[in-house]
Amino acid sequence: MPEPLVVFTLVGARYAVPLSRVERVVRAVEITRLPAAPEIVLGIINVHGCVMPVVDTRKRFGLPQRSIGPQDQFIIAHTMRRIVALVVDSAVDVMPCDPAQRVAAEHILPEFAQLAGVVKLADGMILVHDLDGFLSLDEEHALDEAMGAAGGMP
Repeated sequence: MPEPLVVFTLVGARYAVPLSRVERVVRAVEITRLPAAPEIVLGIINVHGCVMPVVDTRKRFGLPQRSIGPQDQFIIAHTMRRIVALVVDSAVDVMPCDPAQRVAAEHILPEFAQLAGVVKLADGMILVHDLDGFLSLDEEHALDEAMGAAGGMP
C-alpha cells in the first residue's frame, strides 16, 4: 500500500513528510518570539487555540536564510512528542509513494537523523523527513523548558 506524502519546497528543492503526520497547511502568520528556545525554533504561533513551536526548516536543512513572508506556508504536523509548525516555501502536492520508489535513509545518509528516506522519481528526488528526529533530544528539552516558562504546553 503506497504511503501518501505531503510534498513541499524550500529554495526550489522538493521535500516530503508523511501525510499521516500532517494536520493541515496554513498561510504563514506572525510568530511570537519564545525566549530561551533552541536556535532551530523561530517562536510560537496559536492555531485555533493550540500554541505550537515554529521550526526553521531552512536552518535545519542548512539552507540560505530569509525572512518569512505572506507567500510562505506552515505545515502543521505531529511528532511523537508535540505538534509543530514547519516553515516551507510552499506545500505543493500530496502524492502516493510506492515502496519500490523509496530508498531507506540508512542506505544513503545513516548519520542524518532527520531523514527517513529518498523517493526516486523520473524528474528527480524527494527527501522524506522523519518528524520524530527533527528536533534533537537537547532541542526538545530546551523547548519544553522555554514553553513551560512562557506558560505554553510542551
